[in-house]
Amino acid sequence: MTDLTEKQTFTAEEALDFHREPTPGKISMAPTKPMATQRDLSLAYSPGVAVPVLAIAEDADRAYDYTSKGNLVAVISNGTAILGLGNLGHMASKPVMEGKSVLFKRFADVDSFDVEVKTTDPDEFVTVVKNIGDTWGGINLEDIKSPECFVIESELQDLLDIPVFHDDQHGTAIISTAGLINACHIAGKKLEDVRVVLVGAGAAGLSSIGLMKAAGVRAENTVILDRDGVVYKGRDNVDQWKAAHATDTPLRTLEEAMVGADVVIGLAAKGAITKDMVASMAPNPIIFAMANPDPEITPEEVAEVRSDAIVATGRSDYPNQVNNVLGFPYIFRGALDVRARQVNHEMKVACAEALAALAREDVPDEVAAAYSGRKLKFGREYIIPTPFDPRLIWYIPPFVAQAAMDTGVARKPIEDMNVYRAELRQRLDPSAALMQNISSAVRASPNKRIVFAEGEETSVIRAAWAFKQQELGTPILVGREDLIRQNAAEAGLRFDELGIEIVNARVSDKNVDYTDFLYERLQRRGYLRRDVQRMINQDRNYFGAAMLARGDADAMVTGTTRNFNMVLKEVRRVLDVKGDSLIGVSVMLAKGRTLFVADTSIHELPDAQELADIAIQAAATVRKLGRNPRVAFLSYSTFGNPPGDRGEKVREAIRILDAKGVDFEYEGEMPPELALDPAQRSAYPFMRLSRDANVLVMPAIHSASISTRLVQALGGATVIGPLLVGLEKSVQIVSLGASVSEIITAATFAAYEEGAAQEI
Repeated sequence: MTDLTEKQTFTAEEALDFHREPTPGKISMAPTKPMATQRDLSLAYSPGVAVPVLAIAEDADRAYDYTSKGNLVAVISNGTAILGLGNLGHMASKPVMEGKSVLFKRFADVDSFDVEVKTTDPDEFVTVVKNIGDTWGGINLEDIKSPECFVIESELQDLLDIPVFHDDQHGTAIISTAGLINACHIAGKKLEDVRVVLVGAGAAGLSSIGLMKAAGVRAENTVILDRDGVVYKGRDNVDQWKAAHATDTPLRTLEEAMVGADVVIGLAAKGAITKDMVASMAPNPIIFAMANPDPEITPEEVAEVRSDAIVATGRSDYPNQVNNVLGFPYIFRGALDVRARQVNHEMKVACAEALAALAREDVPDEVAAAYSGRKLKFGREYIIPTPFDPRLIWYIPPFVAQAAMDTGVARKPIEDMNVYRAELRQRLDPSAALMQNISSAVRASPNKRIVFAEGEETSVIRAAWAFKQQELGTPILVGREDLIRQNAAEAGLRFDELGIEIVNARVSDKNVDYTDFLYERLQRRGYLRRDVQRMINQDRNYFGAAMLARGDADAMVTGTTRNFNMVLKEVRRVLDVKGDSLIGVSVMLAKGRTLFVADTSIHELPDAQELADIAIQAAATVRKLGRNPRVAFLSYSTFGNPPGDRGEKVREAIRILDAKGVDFEYEGEMPPELALDPAQRSAYPFMRLSRDANVLVMPAIHSASISTRLVQALGGATVIGPLLVGLEKSVQIVSLGASVSEIITAATFAAYEEGAAQEI
């Protein structure tokens, strides 16, 4: 976990609002069975529930078959070491434990809930968890101080017949070991030969050095240090856990230990490692400076004295981040799927080796799409996979599961690993990853200048501030500077610290240039020069769009103070349509699906040619987002039955696409169930869709708009957009009164589209 003192991209009030609204907390329970009828309730509870009760009474392991135990992990803490904040009590740990539960679900589809135990006594803690431990398929211990965490984990693993895993120890150990395997590969060194120095002999450090030994590092080649210096054999006041890693060495200080060392593992504090120490290391040194929020030594400082070093940190703003989210979700996924009795050394090593192997694989396009097309390639700055690599869910757990099977701790061995991998692929929820991938791509190229046209609005100011804080780009607020600063101050935003640009259209030195440009476009459409001058001076949409047209900004977000059609007309007077069609695409995220719906904002009753153009434009948009488009033309009819005018237009659109020879799958006309259900499509052997459609082209704007809004209103789905696609410059128009989050999302899409457009 990351210390809260790390650079924040939000205010304290925003963090509290996030946890408070619209429902307190971050997790809830959702039933997995229908509860609509009396019969459903009878099966779920009395009298039907008596049947599995009796079955489990005969054989307790049947709880895996008839309850959620097999996919359920408890995140348990007593709050004695919360993040980097110390002992703040068990209830103060609850937001962190809920957050860990969310990560389990997000990355590995593991159900989880938190348990906060009101005791600091290790024996009492063990007694409580022991007596309720059979509830879950596994237990993740979190934020428990050292050395009590060693005792608690060890005793609970002996007492319970399920995996007990203290992530603060083993998560860092697994990821750093994976990094070490690959760093040695790149540096031309062997694990059994490298000399390793550990700075920081706490829970994470001792677990890391232990796992590295299990992976091949020789004990005699290691030196560990705590606050009192080298832990050597015979030193006084050394607890049993440090003593287990003590070596027979004359070295007494870190400076001495670093001379000629191949590897240094830092889990201590800022500044613990100096440039002189790094300079004294062996050729091609491996430096893992993992203290948070500030590493023991920064990569920049290392580069000043060594050009041959391989560096990893715990931070996301440097290459090679050692991030625990690469480990614990997939360890438990694999352990649960074989009903493992424990997570042993072999399973941890298997996870580390799998992560190392994945980093050496060719990185697929969907990962590159999350980084603005930047091709990640195995090397000094890519030794560990990225947290949002979609392959993790199906690549890592099989290795963990296999190790559990090989070591005899699996209750339910997997018969076919290929089938298991396919099942794991289906667990991945692309909807949760969409905005993460887009934000990562924008953040990787943060030089885009984004116009926030309605810059005096408090919601827009807050969105621009957050956009800048998140390092997504450079916001430009259009409006009166004194009013913007006043509203920012009232919102508690420290504007001067960020250097957000403010432009007043009325007094800008660009007025003449923008007026000349726009007058040349509009002079034959009934506009006088003074009309155009007034537009530029007084209307921020005209001014902002002119900034884009003249190359003074890259993208724009607007729409909070006036309706969509009015804004679009203003923007269209300044900017041209780039291709054949301007469309609106809504992104619908529901039940593990990401669907793109078009056209939701432009064409009221599109003809056949317009429908074909909409499909082409929507498919191109989806491809820019790193997905393979499969287009379904939706209708009330199914391949001409029943017949009708709108259905015929769809059929003609299909013929147009056939003639064009486009490079994406498309089919129609069809109702939505045919597009989204393979069982329904099996009745039509001529169907051209290889899988479920992910792009839905609607026959008219009313059907597109009504359907997306209806799904959103009923709940269980998130709808983003409509996103405006097809202008020569990227402009996103939000809805009237849009929230701060909606404005940030629109600005992020605007920056992403502009970046993708330049790369294609």
